[in-house]
Amino acid sequence: MTEQETGAPAPAEAAKLGFLAHEPGDSVAVAVRDVEAGSAEMAVHRSPERRQVVVSEPIPLGHKLALTDLAEGQAVIEYGQTIGVARRAIATGELVHVHNIRSTRWQAQN
Repeated sequence: MTEQETGAPAPAEAAKLGFLAHEPGDSVAVAVRDVEAGSAEMAVHRSPERRQVVVSEPIPLGHKLALTDLAEGQAVIEYGQTIGVARRAIATGELVHVHNIRSTRWQAQN
């Protein structure tokens, strides 16, 4: 199957890829390898979109990178869904993890 059919980057491109966002409007992307501070390539799943992102600190494999500035209390979006809220302001390029987001999974639905 081709990249267009699967949505997965070709092997040579995947080796360069640092982050993958699941949906176009996501506010975070997941590290597909350990990524050092600096510039890294990001892709959006099932999309031809590729862009460079600035990484402000090392992001371990499987952890999230903020793709946009998030205010304290603002929803964190992954898979096109709210996965949590920012515990404090999070700058674009920062690691997004349990120290700066709170899950909304078990909050009562109104």
